[in-house]
Amino acid sequence: MPTIDPVALTQALVRCPSVTPADAGALDEVRVAAESLGFACHRVTFREPGHADIDNLYARLGDSGPNFCFAGHTDVVPVGDAGSWRHDPFGATVEDGVLFGRGAADMKSAIAAFLAGVDRFLAVRGRDFGGSISLLITGDEEAESVNGTVKLLQWLAARNERLDAAIVGEPTNPLALGDMIKIGRRGSLSGWLTVKGVQGHTAYPAQADNPANRLVRMLNGLVAEPLDRGTEHFGPSNLEITTIDIGNPATNVIPATASAAFNIRFNDRHSAASLEAWLRGIFDAAGGAYELAVRSSGESFITQAGALSDAVSRAVETVTGRRPELSTSGGTSDARFVKDHCPVVEFGLISKTIHQVDEHAATADIEALADIYAAVLAEYFAGAR
Repeated sequence: MPTIDPVALTQALVRCPSVTPADAGALDEVRVAAESLGFACHRVTFREPGHADIDNLYARLGDSGPNFCFAGHTDVVPVGDAGSWRHDPFGATVEDGVLFGRGAADMKSAIAAFLAGVDRFLAVRGRDFGGSISLLITGDEEAESVNGTVKLLQWLAARNERLDAAIVGEPTNPLALGDMIKIGRRGSLSGWLTVKGVQGHTAYPAQADNPANRLVRMLNGLVAEPLDRGTEHFGPSNLEITTIDIGNPATNVIPATASAAFNIRFNDRHSAASLEAWLRGIFDAAGGAYELAVRSSGESFITQAGALSDAVSRAVETVTGRRPELSTSGGTSDARFVKDHCPVVEFGLISKTIHQVDEHAATADIEALADIYAAVLAEYFAGAR
């Protein structure tokens, strides 16, 4: 009989105030539950100068392939004003069938459902199911993503550990459990532009070089036309200017510098390199001295519809009665790292309250999510012995 209660385990995890980069005991809760099911667990800490040390957990049940992986994170974002919460944000209070707390939806509930789902699968199938099940749990998804999943995957590769398919338990459903599976994500590129000029009097513009005027022309070149109109699996790319800074309190002084920052969420028509080249082309055409720094947190990717998405879709429909949409909407996730190692999709709870005051999840949905993950394993290992 199954022994892991996904709601109780979610509560235990929520009560660990694991705001990035703190672990606060969350990985120990996962480890204890995983070891109770027979997983071999490895606690791994990664370090890099200038970044917080991060604890991570890899756990595996079984020695043979294929290896089906559940991936997620125990870290959470800050609570903001704790006094604005209906309940203690780390109290894991259940009221009228709803569990309140930071991480209740994003995504401690999914980690609890991973383990409960494995428990339920084993209760039916037994331990000779024809492969392995693994957990890849990180502690820095909500922040830098430097010492977490990307390095844990490198660690696995160095050990010749192979992942054959993966689900990331991010909250993918807009309104109801069963709405949506994420089969890809857009890329993200941020840019910081500083335009150089010559300070002077506004009455004598010939004796100065106004960088603000050139900055306006440069930014207009970025937003004058859409980047694209979307592709088969992605909506249109979008560029958003996030700040314009000059810091000039005087109306009769031409400033020496003007700067702006922007972010591009891009589909598979582009890459970070092609976008940087496009940006520099526009800025060069405007003329004058400038500096541009760019950073990409991930390229766009797609897991083509096939065996993995079909298995997850059937499992979701079996439990919820809904056939989920296959989508690439939203921001980035650690799936952008997992996709370099194996096919990956994302499915978890409802995203409506993530990162908000009074983040919450219905206990019935947490139970159903455990059933879905159990059904995914049944689908995936259906022909294996």
